[in-house]
Amino acid sequence: MTEKESATDTGTADSVSSAYSSPAKSLGDPGITPLSPSHSLKDPDQNVPEGPSFTVVVAIDFGTTSSGYAYSFSKEPECIHTMRRWEGGDPGVSNQKTPTTILLTPEGKFHSFGYAARDFYHDLDPSESKHWLYLEKFKMKLHTTANLSIDTDLQAANGKKVKALDIFAYALQFFKEQALKELSDQTGSEFDNSDVRWVITVPAIWKQPAKQFMRQAAYKSSLVSPDNPEQLIIALEPEAASIYCRKLRLHQMIDLSSKAAVNGYSPTESVGTTMAQGDRYVVVDCGGGTVDLTVHQIRLPEGHLKELYKASGGPYGSIGIDYEFEKLLCKIFGPDFIDQFKIKRPAAWVDLMIAFESRKRAAAPERTNPLNINLPFSFIDYYKKFRGHSVEHALRKSNVDFVKWSSQGMLRMNPDAMNALFKPTIDHIIQHLTELFEKPEVCDIKFLFLVGGFAESPLLQQAVQTMLQGRCRIIIPHDVGLTILKGAVLFGLDPSVIKVRRSPLTYGVGVLNRFVESKHPAEKMLVKDGTRWCTDVFDTFITADQSVALGETVKRSYTPAKPSQLVIIINIYCAEKDDVAFITDPGVRKCGTLRLDLTGTESPAPRREIQTLMQFGDTEIRAMAVDVATSKTVRASIDFLSN
Repeated sequence: MTEKESATDTGTADSVSSAYSSPAKSLGDPGITPLSPSHSLKDPDQNVPEGPSFTVVVAIDFGTTSSGYAYSFSKEPECIHTMRRWEGGDPGVSNQKTPTTILLTPEGKFHSFGYAARDFYHDLDPSESKHWLYLEKFKMKLHTTANLSIDTDLQAANGKKVKALDIFAYALQFFKEQALKELSDQTGSEFDNSDVRWVITVPAIWKQPAKQFMRQAAYKSSLVSPDNPEQLIIALEPEAASIYCRKLRLHQMIDLSSKAAVNGYSPTESVGTTMAQGDRYVVVDCGGGTVDLTVHQIRLPEGHLKELYKASGGPYGSIGIDYEFEKLLCKIFGPDFIDQFKIKRPAAWVDLMIAFESRKRAAAPERTNPLNINLPFSFIDYYKKFRGHSVEHALRKSNVDFVKWSSQGMLRMNPDAMNALFKPTIDHIIQHLTELFEKPEVCDIKFLFLVGGFAESPLLQQAVQTMLQGRCRIIIPHDVGLTILKGAVLFGLDPSVIKVRRSPLTYGVGVLNRFVESKHPAEKMLVKDGTRWCTDVFDTFITADQSVALGETVKRSYTPAKPSQLVIIINIYCAEKDDVAFITDPGVRKCGTLRLDLTGTESPAPRREIQTLMQFGDTEIRAMAVDVATSKTVRASIDFLSN
């Protein structure tokens, strides 16, 4: 970055300028002069402003493979209602949640969600279905897209592109309508959306842009309005699970360590009562798309939680097994055929994956009898047309030992073949857990809670047991697929329960400092009015894995370069490492912008000081700003999506 560029970091427009630290003397170039010394003010006891009170909290668990909602009235917070049963569940799958599938008409209008979408799509004639837009497992796109923006696309089953924001908004709108209808039926009168506090769950390992994307989708779906952002809380999935798990009663869980539900305690006792002050535990949230790990310590008497190590994990969810199955099919029938079949017969492909799903759930370490997977008739038929020989012939010819053809039109999978499909995903999880347990912060762990839909897998349970070798108790809640949903409701009722979090990244801005010979590289020197400055200095707001209390703020003061300036835009940089000297260091990237809007806060002061407060202790990063001379609030916003 040249010095010229650096001096105008954010463009040359008058109304825009960038952040530079210097003594209280404005440099006269489009730089903002921070006036206060660089330090964080720690006031964790400052009361976080209480928002309006809500009659009910509704949490939406928007999962990769399945979704659902739960709610609780603030008058009786202990009583959590999970949504009504859905129509059209699958055999062998509990249908408290519905598949995260969405169907749009050929014109791109919302048609249906969940089982309804899947069944309707399935019943369409193939000549029709290719025009309809069917999407599933689309949540992972928010995790895997490197430069996520409002314009990010998703691909429907027929190959057509649709805007991700529209799809997420349609899904949230669907849940809003379902929940409000159920609440109206429950209370016997029309239920008003303004009485609801909404909670949406996201993986803890998601970066800020993905969280902001979810919030934008909520605004677009009119779940909440941008004028009332407090009505929506973004909850982190493993945190929600953690809040629920610490309240578990012993009859509500299985202790894998003893394979018994009761472990020498009375069944009404909760883990909470067996948890002593300072107990440390790990929550492993194994979902469809991601596996998310958090490490918490309990602080009694209130049972507040403190995060001991930053959230970690990765895209190791159960859909990894589906990909392995797809790879196996490609090996047997050829990738060219599978790609064609998915596009030409999308509904039959969905059928095949549903058949696989129920067999996937039957996989277990001790299993000896084969697993049969129904091949849809159109698969057998289309393969014959495509290749000129039968599916049976392909299986005989392929050198895949463990998969045979059964005369009833099924793939017969030897249990070893099924276990092999699980192996890459489970290996990833075990490797991650092993590394986590080697961290110095992660010592003396008393419990490990396995939650999320994938936690029901006996293969995964056995692998975790083998890895831990009795180092801590492994606990699986009974309603493991609903743990996050119930915890998210509890979080919505009391968001301040998690008092201390760890920052996943280092955040800061680029500033100018006085040039020091011994400390600063010569190429960073900039001379202004006879004074030597060092450019591109990284002014750290917070470092990776730093503990940050709820309500704790980082304070900085900025001054507009010209009195007429109405908007100040400051680039925010982030890095994985904790020791950053310059914004040009390797691994440092621009990740967002802080925008201070001064319109309507005109001030007589010749030099204005805008004091900015940033909060990093919540699930989302927030900014507030005040004009010091007039004490007027300045509109401050942080944007992570328009990079």
